Amino acid sequence: MTYVLILLLGVFGGGFSVFALLEGKRRNLGEQKLQQDAEAQRIQVSLAEVNAKNRELDQQASRFRSERTEFDARAVSYRELQDENAILKHDLQNIDVNLRKLELDRELQRDTQRVLDQKGKDLGSRFLKDNVKWIGSSLTPNNFVNCKERLQKVIEWCREIGFAIPAEEETALLDDLRKEFETVVRAAFEREEQVRIKARIREEQMREKEVDRELKQLERERAAIKAALDKALVETKDEHSAEIERLKVRLAEAEEKSKRAVSQAQLTKSGHVYVISNIGSFGNGIFKIGMTRRLEPQERIKELGDASVPFPFDVHMMISSDDAPTLENAIHRTLHKQRINRINPRKEFFKTDVDAIRRIVEVRHGEVQFVADAEALQYRQSLAISDEDQEFIESVYEHLDEESQAATDEV
Repeated sequence: MTYVLILLLGVFGGGFSVFALLEGKRRNLGEQKLQQDAEAQRIQVSLAEVNAKNRELDQQASRFRSERTEFDARAVSYRELQDENAILKHDLQNIDVNLRKLELDRELQRDTQRVLDQKGKDLGSRFLKDNVKWIGSSLTPNNFVNCKERLQKVIEWCREIGFAIPAEEETALLDDLRKEFETVVRAAFEREEQVRIKARIREEQMREKEVDRELKQLERERAAIKAALDKALVETKDEHSAEIERLKVRLAEAEEKSKRAVSQAQLTKSGHVYVISNIGSFGNGIFKIGMTRRLEPQERIKELGDASVPFPFDVHMMISSDDAPTLENAIHRTLHKQRINRINPRKEFFKTDVDAIRRIVEVRHGEVQFVADAEALQYRQSLAISDEDQEFIESVYEHLDEESQAATDEV
C-alpha cells in the first residue's frame, strides 16, 4: 500500500512535473510565435521599404541612363574641339583685324568730325557776326524792340544748329545793341535838333514877319486915328467933344497894342500851348499837345490839319504862356505813361481825357478855358452824308480840277 502510494505519488509528481515542463515550453513556444509574428511583420515592413527603395533606385537609374544618354549626345570629341578651336582662333583674328580697322575708322571719323565742328563754329560765328552787323546797320530810333527780338532769334537759331552761345555773350550782345541804339538816337536827336533849330528859325522869321505886319498895321491904324484926331481938333478949334475923346481912346489903345506887340516879340519863350484832337483820324480820347510861337496860333492848327490827316483838328485848349516850352514839357512829362508811341518820345500824341490835361495845366499855369467835347464837324457830316450828295461834291471838285488843268495848259 505504501508502495502504491509512493508509486502514485511518484506518478502524479512525475506527471505534474511533465505537465509543468510542457506548459513552460508551450508558453515559450507561444512567446516565440508572437516574436516570430512581430518579426515577420517587421520583415514585411522592411521588405516594403526595400521595395520602395528599389523602385526609387530604378527611377534614379532610369533618370541617370537618360541623362547619360543626353550627356553622351552632347559630348564632343577632341578632334571636333580642335577643329572648333581653330575656327574660333581664325574668327578672333578676323575680329581683331576688324576692331583695329574700326578704331582707325573711328579716329578718322573723329578727325573729320573735329574739322566739321570747327567749320560749323566758323559758320555759326560768321552767321552771328553778319547778323549782328546787319541788325546794327538797320537800327533806327524807332525799331529797337524789333532789332532786339531779331537778335534773340538769331541767337536761338545758332543754338539750334549746335553753335553754343553762352549767356554772358548773349548779355554782351544785347548790351552792345543798347549802346548802338543810344548812338543812333543821339545822332537822330542831333539831326532832329538841327531840323528843329531850322524850323525854329523859320518860325521866328515868320513870327518877325507877323510882328512886323502887325506893327505896320497898328502904325497905319495909329496914323489914321491921329490924322482923324488932328482933323477933328482943327474942325472943332481945339474944343473937346465926344468924337475927340473917342479918337483919343482909340489912339491910346493902338499905341498900347504896338507896345504889347513889340514886348511879345522880344520874349523868346512866349507862345501858345495847344491841345487838339482829331476823332475822325485817331478816334476818341487821343490828343496832340504841342506848342507854337506864332502870333496867330490857329494858323499852325490849320497847317496840321491840311494834308496829313483826312479831317481838321478840333481845339480843346489854346494856352498863352510867357514860357510855353516849359509848360509843354511839364504836360508831356506828367502824361508820359499815356503816350501812344512809346518808341519815339518826340511824338506828341497821348491817350487821356480833357479833364486830366486841364488839372495839369491848372497846377502849372492857372485857370484855363477849354472845350470838353470835340465838334468834329467834317467827320460827323462824312458819316451822315448821302451817296448822292457825296457824288455831287466830288463832281464839283472834279470840274474845278479840270478847269484848273485847262488854265494851266493854256499858260
